[in-house]
Amino acid sequence: MIKKSKKIIILGLLSTVAAALIVGTNAQAKNDTPVNAKKSKLEAYIKFTRILNVIEKEYVDELNTTDLIDKALKGLLVNLDAHSSFMDKKSFKELNVQTSGEFGGLGISVGMRDGVLTVIAPLKDTPAEKAGVEAGDIILKIDDKATLGMTIDEAVAIMRGKPKTDILLTIVRKGESRPLEIKITRDIIKIQSVYTKKVSDDILYLHVTSFDQKVAKDVKKAIKKDSNRTGIILDLRNNPGGLLDQAVGLTDLFVDKGIIVSQKGREAGENIEFKAHAKETDTKTPIVVLVNGGSASASEIVSGALQDHRRAIIVGEKTFGKGSVQVVMPVGDGEALRLTVARYYLPSGRTIQAKGVTPDIIVHPGKVAMDNNTSFMIKERELKKHLEKELEKIDGDEKNKSKKKDGDKKGDKKKEVEDKTILTEEQIYGDAQLKSGIDILRALIITAQPKQEKKQ
Repeated sequence: MIKKSKKIIILGLLSTVAAALIVGTNAQAKNDTPVNAKKSKLEAYIKFTRILNVIEKEYVDELNTTDLIDKALKGLLVNLDAHSSFMDKKSFKELNVQTSGEFGGLGISVGMRDGVLTVIAPLKDTPAEKAGVEAGDIILKIDDKATLGMTIDEAVAIMRGKPKTDILLTIVRKGESRPLEIKITRDIIKIQSVYTKKVSDDILYLHVTSFDQKVAKDVKKAIKKDSNRTGIILDLRNNPGGLLDQAVGLTDLFVDKGIIVSQKGREAGENIEFKAHAKETDTKTPIVVLVNGGSASASEIVSGALQDHRRAIIVGEKTFGKGSVQVVMPVGDGEALRLTVARYYLPSGRTIQAKGVTPDIIVHPGKVAMDNNTSFMIKERELKKHLEKELEKIDGDEKNKSKKKDGDKKGDKKKEVEDKTILTEEQIYGDAQLKSGIDILRALIITAQPKQEKKQ
């Protein structure tokens, strides 16, 4: 979602007074507007006002006019699309809290898919991820409240709350025969967006969990720090998106010319092209991008743009398909509209909306079998003419190592810290998509090497 400043809009729909204001506004319409269109618009406004008056007069409970208008606006926006909404003071305040990067909640990104509340992705190292929530889970109930007919904003407002308080999600998961109940304890959500590790000594692994204000800067810093890299794994799995400028900035680190993404809307001012720049761009290092069904919005822009520019191989599963642009428009008195104003288009002109990005190589999640059984392998010691002295030396070293049981505690701590900077063999083989990505990247690294001329 893009946060954008707009002129304050004053909503003046109050009962019959609203009709008078609307007629006054209509009278100032452009001369080239067809008469029938002006008449139809006026009739629609009058219809709304007439129904509003009936509700105020006849409804079983007495209603405050302001509250009634707010309800009408919420219903109006939610029926436009899944991402537009009217935010009252409370909702607008909660949005500002969320975008500040620290709030009390579950650490879960949700969206509407086929009219149902669906988990886009749990954020890394948050209560939702630790409790076992997965991308693609359908949320049936939040505590005792059914989500049918609930807006995204309403769901988020319920899930967010005081740290150390519990919430129960009832979910439907693909492959499970019955709904699952997952209890989650809320906590302060502090989002770290970029994690870096190494695969062996030559591959840089970059895990980007969301697109906050520092993503492009942090990735650029990681790339500069690792001058020995021969390849990059960019992991965008379960990344629900974020700020457009960060998606553009990240892509710009690897593409030196052409369009990264464009947005097209109804108004000419919303038609914008974001282009790459040659300055400080790495166009040589082979890249593999990992995506899945939890990769949405900004993640799809990055993966799709790198794919269209043939700058990276995309590995994993088809992405979420969220390719629309929302702006937040204050409407006075602490309220705002979140309105879809455009759609994203990738460099080739294809849309992301409802289609997503299809990987170049589809790999489903899972584990890769490791064969640790080496008992039937013929070894040097079994050959008749093995190097006995070398073997004795190796055996002696092994015996000395076995005597060292616990070792120095400080040394152990140091080793533990070092282990966090690399991806272990167990981690790689436990993740089929990652393992495939590394294998593909190894092949790209080999093919990218300059050919050596034979000496005559």
